[in-house]
Amino acid sequence: NILCRPVLSNAMNRCSHFTRFISFKRAICREPGRSIVNGITSQSCPQPVFESAARQHKDYVQALQTCGVEVTVLPALEEYPDSCFCEDPALCLPGVAILTRPGAETRRGEVQHISAAIKSAYECVEEISHPGTLEGGDVLVVGARLYVGLSARTNAAGVEQLAAIARRHGLSVEGVRLEQLLHLKTGVSALADGTLLLAGELIHHPAFRHVPPTHRILVPPEEVYAANCVAVNGRVVVPAGFPRTRRMVEERGWPVVTVEMSEFAKVDGGVSCLSLRF
Repeated sequence: NILCRPVLSNAMNRCSHFTRFISFKRAICREPGRSIVNGITSQSCPQPVFESAARQHKDYVQALQTCGVEVTVLPALEEYPDSCFCEDPALCLPGVAILTRPGAETRRGEVQHISAAIKSAYECVEEISHPGTLEGGDVLVVGARLYVGLSARTNAAGVEQLAAIARRHGLSVEGVRLEQLLHLKTGVSALADGTLLLAGELIHHPAFRHVPPTHRILVPPEEVYAANCVAVNGRVVVPAGFPRTRRMVEERGWPVVTVEMSEFAKVDGGVSCLSLRF
């Protein structure tokens, strides 16, 4: 690991549990390659159509830009079919970035390809090492607390390493054991001021029982895919085609930006998966 000087005030200022907006200035995205048709999937559905995925990705980047974010778009990596889901090989936190060690072995090579972009954006970069595994899709930031899914992709050793790094930067970690979801953020998103969008097994999960009803938005079972969204600078980027979830978010006072995600959904990708935001 690369030891860094903690930046505690920065962590607390940018991660306040009680802020109305989640603020990001920059994001990193990676274009999908034609190899996305070979991406990892748990579904029996048609393969993604590359041309449609490329168009949806451009619209996604534009949505982030509409939210006031400066986006760096990295070129496709054909040798890594899932590499457009750049949230997994790295984790961007206030004061520190972490190069992860994906639980999916076929994705571990993505880390070295995202490393340069991360190191150009952060002075402090640390790493998860063997035997730990950690994917960014398992990490939910709520204030100064990181909820981390213990999943098929993230193990206890990875959570322990992340917790040690987090402590040095004024952040805390709570493990969340998953039984059904691929990643933690498959079923939960943070919408600022402590409000969580929850779905599936996480609605009644002990890790989130402390969240009062006023700060819960419960995604209906038929719209569970919409539980993964991104709050950015006072807006919420939500997948298109889920009207009930969109309406519930808007009723809480957040303007919604919708993005088509049909091609990425075919390979288990959600809205947050397509970017690193900081």
